[in-house]
Amino acid sequence: MKQSKIVSSLLSNWIAKIFSFLIALFIVLAVKVLNVNDRVVTVPLDVDLPEGFVAVSLIPDTIEIVITGPDSIIYLVDPSEISASADFSSVSSEGIARVPVELYYDNDIFTDDGLAVSTRPSSVRILFSPSSAV
Repeated sequence: MKQSKIVSSLLSNWIAKIFSFLIALFIVLAVKVLNVNDRVVTVPLDVDLPEGFVAVSLIPDTIEIVITGPDSIIYLVDPSEISASADFSSVSSEGIARVPVELYYDNDIFTDDGLAVSTRPSSVRILFSPSSAV
């Protein structure tokens, strides 16, 4: 008899209880997500050009780095410890070539503290023509 009272009390108003649980879960997740911020810094971009081709379009010399993490530590990151490069040395035909931007940094420093580092944009494109055409 006592067991049925417990079961009936758990099952009564079950819609309201599930709805309350979902709202509480949403609030917890929102606080976690809203506590993460981005810091955008500009760093020099090292571009390796292919031999036998000339860049017709502009060659970017900087790129934006996005450091994502808690406010308390994203501003402690020294941007001079991060370098970026784009390697076009494998280009073998004229036209627009796109390569991803590669980041070089001490990975353990950032991942241990829950930071994520990415580039904006994630790739670079340059228009090439044969060097004899220019």
